[in-house]
Amino acid sequence: MTTRLTFDGWILGLGTASGTRVVVGHWPRSPLGPISDVMVQRPGGHRVLLAPGPEVAEFVGTTYTFDEVRIVPVTVARPDDRTWSVQAGPLDLQARTGPRPVLGRLLHAVPARLARAPAWVGLLDLPARLTTGLRTRGSAGNGRTEWYGVQDLHALAGVAATWDGQPLGELTAVRPPVTFGFGSVPPWPSVVRVTTTVQVP
Repeated sequence: MTTRLTFDGWILGLGTASGTRVVVGHWPRSPLGPISDVMVQRPGGHRVLLAPGPEVAEFVGTTYTFDEVRIVPVTVARPDDRTWSVQAGPLDLQARTGPRPVLGRLLHAVPARLARAPAWVGLLDLPARLTTGLRTRGSAGNGRTEWYGVQDLHALAGVAATWDGQPLGELTAVRPPVTFGFGSVPPWPSVVRVTTTVQVP
């Protein structure tokens, strides 16, 4: 017996010149209500989850792998279509999106209902791996399976971020890749519109 849970929203992923990489999940619609969480991998590889409460910390921490979990206020604001503002414990981040690249235009052209369907997402897994090195379907922690139904993609044009008040540096590629679980984010800084389906045993 399994249950499928759907999280609908955005994932913002970026690297910084300091070596810190940040992945923000912003989910206006989820089984846990409207939530946001932040996954951070520091230059030495230390993986930190910043979660707004115990329920989110338990669910995300069971699905992915972290070295540290902190329960802190997490606030994500989008005052306009191009600006993101994220405050989460030690992290303060302001990001600006740019235009859709070619891949974003292709993704945006797929009807949303089809793009969200796990069967369609599964068909895209091999082409995605061959062309971008990313996975759209795979096994997560504790026997869970995930599907990432991406519907749009915008490049990031700039970021200003600090960790414990220390600047993280300019926007860079997400290198090395983050190691929270099977899923990742594009190597180029971006924000994707996505429906994530998690199958829980």
